[in-house]
Amino acid sequence: MKKTKQSIPSLPVVRLNPSIQTGLSEAEVVNQNDLGLNNTVQSSITKSNWAIVKDYVLTLFNLYHLLIAVALVIVGSMRSLVFVLVVVANLTIGIVKEIQGRKVVNRLSLLAAQKATVLRNGKEEEIAVSSLVLDDIILLSAGQQIGADSIVLDGELEVNESLLTGESDTIVKKAGDKLFSGSFVISGKAAAKVDKVGDSGFAAKIAKEAKKDRALNSELINAMRKVTKIMGIVVIPIAIALFVQVMFFQDALGIDNAVIVTAAALLGMLPRGLFLLISIALQGGVVRLAKKNVLCQDLYVVEELAHADILCLDKTGTITEGKMKVSGFLKNENAVLPFSPEQLLSAFITNTDDTNATSEALKEYFAGTASDYKNFTAAAKTPFSSARKWSSITFSHGTVFIGAAEKLIPRHKNGLPHHLAILQKSTQRVIFAAYSKDSPKDNELPSSLTVFAGITIADPLRKDAKKTLDFFKQEGVAVKIISGDNPVAVSAVAKEAGLEDWEKAIDMSTITSEEDLVKAAQTYSIFGRVSPEQKQQLVIAFKIQNKKVAFVGDGVNDVLALRESDCSIALASGSSAAKQAARVCLVTSDFTALPQVVTEGRRVICNVTRGGSIFLVKTLYAILLSILLIVLNEPFPFSPILITLIDLAIEGFPSLFLAFEKNTEKPQGSFINSALTRALPHAIMIIVSISVLFIVRAATSIPMNDIMLLMYICLGFFHGAAVLRACYPPNKFRTIIGSISFIGFFLAIFVLSFVTQQIFGALFPNMSFDGNFLEIYHFPWNLIWIPLVIIAAGIPALFGLTKLFGKTLPIFTFLEKRKIKK
Repeated sequence: MKKTKQSIPSLPVVRLNPSIQTGLSEAEVVNQNDLGLNNTVQSSITKSNWAIVKDYVLTLFNLYHLLIAVALVIVGSMRSLVFVLVVVANLTIGIVKEIQGRKVVNRLSLLAAQKATVLRNGKEEEIAVSSLVLDDIILLSAGQQIGADSIVLDGELEVNESLLTGESDTIVKKAGDKLFSGSFVISGKAAAKVDKVGDSGFAAKIAKEAKKDRALNSELINAMRKVTKIMGIVVIPIAIALFVQVMFFQDALGIDNAVIVTAAALLGMLPRGLFLLISIALQGGVVRLAKKNVLCQDLYVVEELAHADILCLDKTGTITEGKMKVSGFLKNENAVLPFSPEQLLSAFITNTDDTNATSEALKEYFAGTASDYKNFTAAAKTPFSSARKWSSITFSHGTVFIGAAEKLIPRHKNGLPHHLAILQKSTQRVIFAAYSKDSPKDNELPSSLTVFAGITIADPLRKDAKKTLDFFKQEGVAVKIISGDNPVAVSAVAKEAGLEDWEKAIDMSTITSEEDLVKAAQTYSIFGRVSPEQKQQLVIAFKIQNKKVAFVGDGVNDVLALRESDCSIALASGSSAAKQAARVCLVTSDFTALPQVVTEGRRVICNVTRGGSIFLVKTLYAILLSILLIVLNEPFPFSPILITLIDLAIEGFPSLFLAFEKNTEKPQGSFINSALTRALPHAIMIIVSISVLFIVRAATSIPMNDIMLLMYICLGFFHGAAVLRACYPPNKFRTIIGSISFIGFFLAIFVLSFVTQQIFGALFPNMSFDGNFLEIYHFPWNLIWIPLVIIAAGIPALFGLTKLFGKTLPIFTFLEKRKIKK
């Protein structure tokens, strides 16, 4: 049974002093857990069942529905409460779907959870960061995020505390220094003792802030909030005006009818299924991606990559497999050395604490070639960092350096042999090895070095890298490769992968001003020798161009850029730092899964836009019609049950099914603008047709009950036309959904009339039925030509309005341009 988090006792805590060789014993770990001295935090990133229920139930729209239901019960109109069943069904579907989806995502989260290496009972163990206890001995190395506040016991680290301080400079931590949870190890190795756990440290806070450092950027949810806010302002005065009008300005209708008419109008204005549609669509997207080993940290990231204009990739481990192998070893035969190049390199890799891919490749190639290890006892070490671009180990006879060409070669004493100098132009990754009798001081290289070897390292291209880059090219997404490697080597890999602008490469170490960096961002596609700060600055430069930027990273040096990007994506095989900062995690560490993320996001956005336009038709015509009727002093012509039939047959059914259809179209414009643009022509035609029928009624002696039926037929047609438009271009699935919705609506009128004769009879006294519900008696068939003429004239008018508005309304275009300028 899972233990609940206990508060840390207020009494003085007896601290343990475990041996650095053995760590805590099993009994000590159990005791710490029993005292509540573990790293479990009170809050949870995933929602509880209660939180999910609360999010769905406690909404403004549901408050309105409750008030409407109470009012209808008070006046005794129980038959009008059918809409309550629809509301309850919507809530149940949404809650059940999200709980099911949470379970799928939580199972996948375990695969990408942050881990810590601890020493317990004399053995190294990898455990979840949440399982750390006070006084645990943790073993730290490059790329790890520190999961609990600790004190260094042995070793030396370079740490980035940018998540705590906002400063990206690395800080050296030695024995006795404090380590703060949420900071990242840049280089080095150390053993540390956990000093604070749970809520008393920074771990939980930083983990959340790394994921939630930006405001919610969901266009769909933001649009829904705007609709809710506007409706909250609009519906109250309209409802009051309608009630007062019916109650005091229309003869013999009374308070009962005033409540029913007002309730019907309000039910028409509230797009109650729209929030459910958006939530289910986003949740469905998260679950489908989870089944494809793509972990989304929240619902809203499903949209982000679908909107991306620029995709930033690293070369190593992203386009390539990240499995480095030494492919060539060239020596400087003129170099005067105390030992052979092989022995120096073997001694270096035997003593280095670096654990990156390059170090692992060197260890595999040079292991076991040093014959006299007594001469190779390390006196000092400088670990590798991406900012420094070199590392070193000092022995009794001198220091061995390994690093980038631009760092080591300028300090070479004599001219470099041609076969080594030419390596700088190699398309493969190249590092150089150098020797000096002097050791580095203050992290600065000695003034004179002897470069004694060049080493080429190969990294195979990922199997589907070319196919993936082709996908983004076809979708209009510009791919930028940002790497710390030589731009020539990066450009060669880009060419092999089929990137169109592979020759547009630049060495970012030559960029010294912000202005030059912005120009480079506008001109180049390949960026080599990029520092961590420049990665972040490039993302900012792309965003200045009004571009949505997605960034894929796996290392500590990618954290700043990940946090700055619009869509941050990490590889599960990368550092804990990158995974904590990213909103999406590729569990298989394969960037070729990104097209699936794009496809899923576009499916959600485009399908919700289609379905959302159907919901907004009713909202628009209900608002416009209510205002018109207040001016004309006419009652709202439709009852709550008829509005509910519209909700079910024309709104809910097709929207829900269309939301899950495959769709790879690129979203055009914002959701709210696109949905309103689609909806407005249909709402206008509904208002026009109802207005015409009011004129017909005024000019003739046709009873109002008959006119109401004719109005409902016109309403059903033009609202149903919005469904048919959402199903365009047609395919088998859309044709079936559109036909069932459009035809089924009119059939439902007859079925509902037969099943509930009293209800429909009260609404339309001239309509009656016998046992065969398809036989309609006393129906004014002689008037059917009126709605048919209105519909026939309205079809070309509807097409004209749709064409007139185009893809977006002029006012929306104007507002969007103003927003961009701001």
